[in-house]
Formats: sequence, structure tokens, C-alpha cells
Amino acid sequence: MDWVDAVQRLRASRTAAVMVTVAMVRGHAPRNGGAKMVVWRDGFFGTVGGGNLEATATRRAREMLADATAEPELLTLTLSDKAVTDYGVQCCGGEVTMLLEPVPVVPAVAIFGIGHVGLELARILARQPIELTLVDSRAEMLAPERIGAPGSSGPFADAVATVALRPLPVPEAALADLPAGAHVLVMTHDHVEDLAIVEAALRVPGIGSIGLIGSRSKWARFTKELREAGLGDGDLARVSTPIGIDGIRSKEPAAIAVSVAARVLQLVEEAAAAPVR
Repeated sequence: MDWVDAVQRLRASRTAAVMVTVAMVRGHAPRNGGAKMVVWRDGFFGTVGGGNLEATATRRAREMLADATAEPELLTLTLSDKAVTDYGVQCCGGEVTMLLEPVPVVPAVAIFGIGHVGLELARILARQPIELTLVDSRAEMLAPERIGAPGSSGPFADAVATVALRPLPVPEAALADLPAGAHVLVMTHDHVEDLAIVEAALRVPGIGSIGLIGSRSKWARFTKELREAGLGDGDLARVSTPIGIDGIRSKEPAAIAVSVAARVLQLVEEAAAAPVR
């Protein structure tokens, strides 16, 4: 395994990390420029030279993870017996500058219902570096002639996101496969289906947020039925409805999609700013 494999595995397991790269060496140092190490909360892969150099970089990388630092940093250390160190003396005689780059967890968003609004919303979110799952009980909504092949043709030909299509007769079944922290958006063609998805999402551990499209009267009816199903006020408070940002009055599908997408991006940034525990 090399550092590329290590990063891919961390991405697949949705583990935040920091890439440490020896960016510049002056004089003598244990490793040459370009040496890399990947650090996560309770592990690491690779080496940038061992000793105080590596221990200091590892400590700073884990501080960045704990603080949810988003920007890369430079860390310069002098390898001299006169330098103040925390983890022992390295007297190679050189100076090493390391680049510490956060490797964040890729956000995940699932849209349930790919009708007019759902499709417009998916087109917007597909331009973001996220994992995007599109779910609909109507297979024709996700058929190739409507959706194309994400990444090569159709409305998602230029997708930046990883797009997964899930035509499912029971759409709430897709919830079990979503990664922890996923943001769920419910906007199907059927209020009964919406209710089933919202109830199921409230019972699935680890869902990041739940957004529901619809009116206050729709939510009032849902509230009654969800309480009858045994869910409490704390559960209901996790549902944002109507999902979207304030101030957009248009009911055009594209306008609603812009409003919802803006709120989703806010939620993604809020989650990214949360410290790693």
C-alpha cells in the first residue's frame, strides 16, 4: 500500500485525515522533498523522517483535525541540537518545511423524489464534490433517457459529484445504505411516501439532517402521524420544513431548487466545521 491507497481507504471509510508532505529541505534531513505521511485521529501511514520532526507534524495534524481546520498549513522545523524540541533532538543540521493539507470527509446528500424540483436540485448539487444519491420509486424518473449516464451524458454529463441512481419500489430502503452524516431531502410525488421516508429517516442512526419540501398544513398532518407512531418532539425537531433559505418566493422548480441547494450547502459547511471526535 502507498499513500494514494491510504487516502482512498480513508475516503471510503469516511475518515478525516491530514496529508503531510516534505515540501522543502535545506541542508541535511532524514527524508527528501516529496516524502509523505497520512495522519488521522488514531493512526498514520508513511513517514517524513521520524523523531521530533515526525512527532511534531503528527501532533499538529491531529490538532488540525480536532479543530476542523480547512486550510493547509506550512510547518518549518530546524534539525539542530540547539533547537527547542518536544520529542527529542535531531541534529542532521538542516531545515525542513512541511505542508499539512486536510483531507476532509466527502459530504453525502440523498434526494428522495426526482420529479421537477428533485431533478433541478440534483443538477445543482451534482456540480459539488459530494456523494449524491438519487432515489425514486418510479423507475422512469431515473431511466437513461431522462437521466443519461452521469459523468458522460444527459443532465449530469458534467457532474463533479459521484452520482448513484436508486430506483426502488420502497424508497426508504435506501436509507440503510447511506453513510453516516448524510443529508436527506424528501420531495417525492406522494405525501404517503414522503411520510414513510421521514419516519424511517428519523429512526436511522447517523443521519446528518432531514429536509422536507411542502406546506405548513402538510407538516401539521405529518406531525400528528409521526407522534402517533411513537416519535417525540426531539425527533420532530430534526426535520427542517419547508427546506430552503428564506426570501425566495417563486414556486418555479428551478427557483425552489436554488433555495434548497443553498440550505444544503450551508448544512454541509456547518458539518465540515464540526471538530473531529
